[in-house]
Amino acid sequence: MDNKELLHLMEEQLKLSKQLKARIRELEAARTAPLAIVSTALRLPGGLNSAEDYWDFLLGDRDVISEIPEDRPGLRAVFDPKQNTPNHSYVERAGFLSDVAQFDPAFFGMSQREAESTDPQQRLLLETAWEAMERAGIPVRRRDRINAGVFVGIMTSEYGDRLTNRTGDREVDPYYGTGGGLSMAAGRVSYVMGFSGPAVSVDTACSSSLVALHLGAQALRRGECRYALVGGANLIFSPDLMVSLCQNQALAPDGRSKTFTAAADGYGRGEGVGVAVLMRLDDAEREGRPILAVLRGSAVMHDGASSGLTVPNGNAQQEVIRAALADAGVAAHEVGAVETHGTGTSLGDPIEVGALDAVIGAGAPGRSVPALLSTLKSRLGHLEGAAGIAALIKVVLMLQHGVVPTAVAPDAGPLNEYIPWDRVRLAVPRTQTPWPVEYERRIAGVSAFGMSGTNAHAILEAYTPVSAASSEQLAGASSVPQLVTLSAKNATSLTELVSATASYLVGTAREQLASAAHTLRAGRAPFEHRVAVVGASGGELAEKLAVAVGHASKVTAKNAQTSVTLRVGSGVVRLSAGINALSVAYPMLAAVVGGEDQPPAERIKRLLQALGLRVKAEQRTPALGAAAAEIAWGEQVFPLITEDPAASPANLLNALAAIFVDGADLRLDALRPTGAAILGDLPTYVFRRKRCWIDEPQPRSSVPVPRAAASSGESPAATESESESESAADAGETAQAALDQELIHEYLISELMNIMHAEEALDRTETFLEVGGDSFTAMQLTMSIEERYQVEIPLDDFNEDLQISVLIDRLTRRIIAARVPADKANGA
Repeated sequence: MDNKELLHLMEEQLKLSKQLKARIRELEAARTAPLAIVSTALRLPGGLNSAEDYWDFLLGDRDVISEIPEDRPGLRAVFDPKQNTPNHSYVERAGFLSDVAQFDPAFFGMSQREAESTDPQQRLLLETAWEAMERAGIPVRRRDRINAGVFVGIMTSEYGDRLTNRTGDREVDPYYGTGGGLSMAAGRVSYVMGFSGPAVSVDTACSSSLVALHLGAQALRRGECRYALVGGANLIFSPDLMVSLCQNQALAPDGRSKTFTAAADGYGRGEGVGVAVLMRLDDAEREGRPILAVLRGSAVMHDGASSGLTVPNGNAQQEVIRAALADAGVAAHEVGAVETHGTGTSLGDPIEVGALDAVIGAGAPGRSVPALLSTLKSRLGHLEGAAGIAALIKVVLMLQHGVVPTAVAPDAGPLNEYIPWDRVRLAVPRTQTPWPVEYERRIAGVSAFGMSGTNAHAILEAYTPVSAASSEQLAGASSVPQLVTLSAKNATSLTELVSATASYLVGTAREQLASAAHTLRAGRAPFEHRVAVVGASGGELAEKLAVAVGHASKVTAKNAQTSVTLRVGSGVVRLSAGINALSVAYPMLAAVVGGEDQPPAERIKRLLQALGLRVKAEQRTPALGAAAAEIAWGEQVFPLITEDPAASPANLLNALAAIFVDGADLRLDALRPTGAAILGDLPTYVFRRKRCWIDEPQPRSSVPVPRAAASSGESPAATESESESESAADAGETAQAALDQELIHEYLISELMNIMHAEEALDRTETFLEVGGDSFTAMQLTMSIEERYQVEIPLDDFNEDLQISVLIDRLTRRIIAARVPADKANGA
């Protein structure tokens, strides 16, 4: 090899080396990429149903610890104030949610029967997950199969105990498994919303939901999903677990965690559900999502060998905190505050403070001021499986507001004497404290230590926007008319949503109006009951919404047409001017319409296709103006470009409003004006809740009484005899009515409602899936048909996309077709 060839080889190797190093840097950056928390939703004790409620509570001194509710008789029955009483609990207070029986099964495609059998933890996760997605401005269209993962911390499912009561009128059915299994907590959210990413339920006891956060963060960084829904749920139903915790002396007799104080004597339990939506920070910034805080890093480890399975290990806690700092690329002295695990036990508190001091306190070189220790459990109770998500949302609020709420109230007594407060570089705020100015960055940690020994820690930072829209951009976006679209699954919810949205718009600053309108039309999924209005101000939009909702009607065509006819005139100059006006108003459309070298009809066609419409272009007709374009939607015709090209944006919005109300599934994110962003504080869907609840069973020692005998006062034998006679009579009537289509229809609808425990008449224009039908419903109905008509029905007939009216007609034809030959063969 001569020198020239050798030089060429060296150059190639150097080039390859640079490429490999660049790829390594790229992979390293992906492995530690910062993640954005773009929305949260929660249900906490004391009626805390929003982040705003939560923050007001944290800054106040309100008490949310209450006595056991009346609808938890099992918990009330085992209470005995005397400790160490066998099979009894000495606790009668905790942080309880006010009403967990209410739910909107129709919205989530569940029957009344399935909703009643489903753990309220799953139901509340559905509500908060939906709300969180709306607050993030991500429309949940089930058939889109959004690339979202669901990671849920949940450690108990106690509601299902009441389904196993065979002494009453309930029996175990297929919903027992799906309604109570821990895996279903994440799986049901993904199924209902059509997500395609990982769906994982996590049980590591009290660290469950913070471990779920870690798993969600890993999935995002590895590209397993685009969005990660991280949540946690905890409801208290079982007297057995309460008794067990009391027998272990784990609980405080007064039901309160007294974290870091000399009075610490165990933890107080609490209920709650929370969800946060995360995505990669660069994606969130590009899409204009509301960024509440940045997740820099996280870590999960186990105590390993310790003095007991449930005993904390200080060295292991140090390790997990150091690992989270390394993952975040953050120095220990930069951490200004930590939301501690802080259960309020005499053993756990000193161990946790010692571990924190060793890493971020006295053990952190360069620390100038003490790190602040925050604690949630002394105010809200220990939410166990949901403790991590409640702590995460609290830290997000602390970072946003730059304030650390009171950790230990001034009247809570002295701090724990077994903690050397004079030597640690940590402080417990006894009043509301601003974030110390000594820190260049606002960074906080979150700890969660599970009774299982699994420990988790996360590092978050306050978000500083890289660039914000200029006042000129915001003013320009708000100077053009705005389109607002709202929809719901029923008229009641739509009316309430319109009212809440109108109130919001009236108080919206003009420079935020474009963002609000963009969020409502691009960040919400469309439903059957719809309104859409166009206006130039918040007040005008609010007034038009109030009028429109009074005339709103339901979209009856389940697959509403999306085809429009485009008629274009011959005036190229004015057509180009109108297209340019649209491109200026909506820059995302400018990227798809093409340049002026393209025919105007083709450019407009591309514009409409970007909004989700299928377009059939036609040449100018005699009735069309010389320089105009119009859109025909069925029998309606809308002007698009007229003699005044500057009016084109308003013309387009008016056409889209009418088309939306008529039922088209439009994709309106392309109408995002310059500077507009997704707003996370707009009103979210108003659920139409009703009671979905199974009362706790009677004691198993009670003697079961057959329902028929109990109602008639007669003996079971007599009841069985009557039942046989009634069955024979029913069989005779069935033979006579077998070919009566109307009677078959009536029976099928009645039986379907009975199986689903439906309290209202089924909407026959909705699909089998939309009314809550599933494989169990189909199986039960086929069994009923076989018993009544002696006809086998294939389960393939129960296509989830069939309207109820079509399904009933199909089943009726099956029955008639099968019965006619049978009747002839029997001489009927």
